Amino acid sequence: MNTQHQHHQKIIGLIGTVTKDYITFEAGPKLKNQNRIGIGGVLYQAAALCGMGNQVRLITQIGEELLPEFRAAAGFWKSLLTEAIYPVPGPGNQVHLHYPAAGEREEILTSVVPPLTAKQIIPFLSGLDILILVLNSGFDISLQDWKAALKHMDCPVWLDMHSLVLAKKIGNPREYVPFPEWQEWVEGVSYLQANKKELASALGDPEKFCGKAEILAFSRAAFDQNVDAVFITLGREGVMALTPGDSRKIQATPAGEVVDTTGCGDVFCAAAVNALVKGRDCFAAAEAGVKLATRAAETAGVEEIYYLAG
Repeated sequence: MNTQHQHHQKIIGLIGTVTKDYITFEAGPKLKNQNRIGIGGVLYQAAALCGMGNQVRLITQIGEELLPEFRAAAGFWKSLLTEAIYPVPGPGNQVHLHYPAAGEREEILTSVVPPLTAKQIIPFLSGLDILILVLNSGFDISLQDWKAALKHMDCPVWLDMHSLVLAKKIGNPREYVPFPEWQEWVEGVSYLQANKKELASALGDPEKFCGKAEILAFSRAAFDQNVDAVFITLGREGVMALTPGDSRKIQATPAGEVVDTTGCGDVFCAAAVNALVKGRDCFAAAEAGVKLATRAAETAGVEEIYYLAG
């Protein structure tokens, strides 16, 4: 890679957790893939972002037992910056994901790494074009440390609520819980991502049906915290993108054979952020995100996502 090309590469900070996923599927007409084991978590964003040619500064703690699989999957992603990866003893995050034929997937976290601290994050915040915080375990960082790290940022921030609204359980299925304190997490955030189930939890009732009125109410509350844009992912329906002055539903084109939907929200995030750092507006970014996420459903695993995004 020549230095001129390196000079033009965007540097994207990425905070999240690397996981070992054990994925099972109930037989259904859509999901054709058999049960699968693979490394994932925050590597879905990293794979897509690196595949699209960005430098990615991954800030994470990873279980030492996962390091060989991490190197096998991501070792050739030349634009992945690894100086902020902290190995910790043990198996790292191990997650069982079960997809029923209908309804929400079930998640069981069987082991977890300690949360990142502000002290571990702050030295790696300079020079970023944007920072992504994806709370893909819910144990990733404490609110106190997140607020402390935010004070040192001079770039836009994208936050994906993700597992923040799941009960902090290890060894048992994690149910969605009311999460009214979400607004504390988004102070200082530029872009906010959630799906409809996470939105319902944020509004205080995980079982609540969230239509356009609820999406608008949630977004208004986010805009009161100075968030610039909200992205509500709607699965096969696409995404709702909202700013203080406009809102648009970006329809997904029907996927072909759906192989595995794990990581589709993560791929949406990566493609949208890639568009934003290249100067596109949030609606164009949402379109880019939906397009790549739809294609991601037709494949499986972070290695395939890297090639798909390239």
